[in-house]
Amino acid sequence: MASEKKPTADPANWAPQTRLVHGGTLRSEFGETSEAMFLTQGFVYANAEQAEARFKNEDPGFQYSRFGNPTVAMFEERIRLLEGAEEARATASGMAAVNAAVLSCLKAGDHIVSARALFGACRYIVDTLAPRYGIGCTLVDGRDLNAWKKAIQPNTKLFFFETPSNPTLELVDIAAVSEIAHSIGAIVVVDNVFATPMLQRPMALGADVVVYSATKHIDGQGRCLGGAVLCSSDYMAGGLQEYLRQTGPTMSPFNAWVMLKGMETMALRVNAQVQTAGRIADHLAKQPGVKSVLYCGRDDHPQAEIAKRQMSGGGQMIAFEVEGGKAAAFALQNALGLIKISNNLGDAKSLITHPATTTHFRIGPEARAELGIGDGLMRLSIGLEAFEDLAADLDAGLAAARKAA
Repeated sequence: MASEKKPTADPANWAPQTRLVHGGTLRSEFGETSEAMFLTQGFVYANAEQAEARFKNEDPGFQYSRFGNPTVAMFEERIRLLEGAEEARATASGMAAVNAAVLSCLKAGDHIVSARALFGACRYIVDTLAPRYGIGCTLVDGRDLNAWKKAIQPNTKLFFFETPSNPTLELVDIAAVSEIAHSIGAIVVVDNVFATPMLQRPMALGADVVVYSATKHIDGQGRCLGGAVLCSSDYMAGGLQEYLRQTGPTMSPFNAWVMLKGMETMALRVNAQVQTAGRIADHLAKQPGVKSVLYCGRDDHPQAEIAKRQMSGGGQMIAFEVEGGKAAAFALQNALGLIKISNNLGDAKSLITHPATTTHFRIGPEARAELGIGDGLMRLSIGLEAFEDLAADLDAGLAAARKAA
């Protein structure tokens, strides 16, 4: 590939919006404007000596798309620049990123302390999968700093949490929990999906590793799956790189190209969604039949002070509970005409789901009750539609819910 001319400024000094458009771009000899898509499984070598040098890491070129690919490398560099991390690796999905970030640095006999408020699949990894391999786990109320301290064991190696949490929007004080973890030499892994890199910077607050489901806001248009792990060079060399290379949770070049296109508009999309989400949350709070509304940008959020301190916006996720339990929640969803029923989030389209029967069904009724996931709780992901249209659609859904309650 032909080398690109030097940029007029150091990419590390660019504003986030600029990094999202130009970061990591590599151009071939054809000088294409849009990033090239390298749909190839492998790469050829000029001679046997070069092949040997590639596998000995003495030559920086590509070997095999499971190990690295030019299009995937562009995505990795772009998100690395955006996050301000030393290293980034793309994965096939968000859960592949979580699994790799957590398990690559642990072994039998180690111990995890994790917030209990997690996406169902994340909870499965730390609370079910890891123990099968001899890795202990203690779940705590992530809001309680003393709970983190009390859960520490002599073999504790890793703290894991998501903030805001899925779906109840609980917050974890990233700086305070990171300080607790680092006092014993433990690694802090943060799932930053709900906040997005536009609204929260966990590494700047003390986290060691950040994971994303690129499927959500990074693509942002419901097209394909992807994930990313961001970390230090030491963490990468300490096990993550080899884990990814040998187990193969690889992002495809096509998906990486889609993610690159999604990143170009992410700042605009997230900003617009946050503005609308705040208005929708306020609207819902005034409606009859709505028992409660949780939104990180509202002053009545139980942890509003933390939200203001570590997030630059309220996000585009809303949790609200309707009177009448499951019957009312189902009636609300079935009456919607614009907002779609889907367990995805971060899309250009507004999406709603009933966590108790979808994303958190498998954790069981006791765990749901502990997390405050009642039968009337709804998770709403705000898209790019007009506020007036979304409000009217929700009003129709709430009318149906009241009748069913």
